[in-house]
Amino acid sequence: MPRKDRASGSLFSPSPSSAPLAARMRPASLDEFVGQAPILAPGKPLRESIERGTVGSLILWGPPGSGKTTLGHLVAHFTDREFVPFSAVTEGVPRVREIIAEAERRLEMGRGTILFVDEIHRFNRGQQDAFLPAVESGTVTLIGATTENPSFELNGALLSRARVVVLQPLTPDDILVVLRRALSDTARGLGSWDLTADDEGLRWLAVESDGDARRALNILEAAAAHVGKGGTLTRDVLRDAMQRRVARYDKSGEEHYNLISAYHKALRGSDPQGALYWLARMIDGGEDPMYIARRTVRFASEDVGLADPQALRVALAARDAYHFLGSPEGELALAEAAVYLATAPKSNRVYAAWGAALAAAREYPAEGVPLHIRNAPTSLMKELGYGKGYQYAHDVPEGYLPQRYLPDALEGTTFYEPGSMGFEKDVAKRMSWWAGLKERARDDAQEG
Repeated sequence: MPRKDRASGSLFSPSPSSAPLAARMRPASLDEFVGQAPILAPGKPLRESIERGTVGSLILWGPPGSGKTTLGHLVAHFTDREFVPFSAVTEGVPRVREIIAEAERRLEMGRGTILFVDEIHRFNRGQQDAFLPAVESGTVTLIGATTENPSFELNGALLSRARVVVLQPLTPDDILVVLRRALSDTARGLGSWDLTADDEGLRWLAVESDGDARRALNILEAAAAHVGKGGTLTRDVLRDAMQRRVARYDKSGEEHYNLISAYHKALRGSDPQGALYWLARMIDGGEDPMYIARRTVRFASEDVGLADPQALRVALAARDAYHFLGSPEGELALAEAAVYLATAPKSNRVYAAWGAALAAAREYPAEGVPLHIRNAPTSLMKELGYGKGYQYAHDVPEGYLPQRYLPDALEGTTFYEPGSMGFEKDVAKRMSWWAGLKERARDDAQEG
């Protein structure tokens, strides 16, 4: 039977005297859980399934300090299952096998296991397969926590066996609730310290914490230790405790889009100085570097294109280098790609051509393939004219034979026209030469 909700601090193992404030103040009930109303408000399906103790495997995707670990603890609490934490950063597959063996023995005794995998995206796709048999058999209920997009970081087999739950950064108002609760709670928080909190300072900290409750509580604890019992927490004291100003950067709001737009436009405008500055602002503000890497790859295709075919390779190499090295070392690869792309010749001709081709495909969705370029693997198809008249380009020294490749309705349509920058100048010369061969072939056919 699932346990009923409770408000005591015994849900988590660290004692109040030894654990950091952020650990002591972890919500011990769903009613204490701050934020995430779209998924955890009363009546929401996830909350009801947690309260019933019927939650299956989950992938919790959200930024730091949004409550992923706490939610994992609460699921285990309501389902009366053993909570086993695991770090994909410091532990490996051998430990996974040990946990699964322990879970099998525990299951024989009638008790289930919640395997909570922090930073699950740090396991590669092959390592992630170690979880699959135990998840599929029900030996463990997997709860994976990740700050990365599961679509990019987790293998399909694992995603198909787990529900993805998206957690949002806490709002400043949410952070204020957390801070004030910590200041007033005498059992787990700082209530017995008789601290005076400057409302302006608390609101400043709530904004500067960037939606991360853990960070806000760590700073509050450091400030409290500085002023001591009976002290006053002002904005200046909190700023000193923070040591360095948190970048004003909302990873899910307007600034997120403003800064990535500025970065993209600086690259397009061939300004390496601007590109580096906006890249640094995003990195320093806590943006996911892999998001920046993906946008950089997109830029290489969209705005440089065939003017410099090497650009896409550089962008992909930067993504791979960051994925391999992480921060801060991998950030240099992103900077190198930014400078390369900003100084590369630009062309969006492939981007425009692809858009035009998609539009044509949607306008003419059922045009038949011309017979001469159809495959003819059977004698019946050959009798029907499949492949008849096809000319093999390699049969001539030029490697090009004029023939039709578009359906009748689109004959003569041009989707791609090369530009005059970089490598596309050479492409334009080849296409012009091929156009001349086509014209001569038409003239010869008319004379014949």
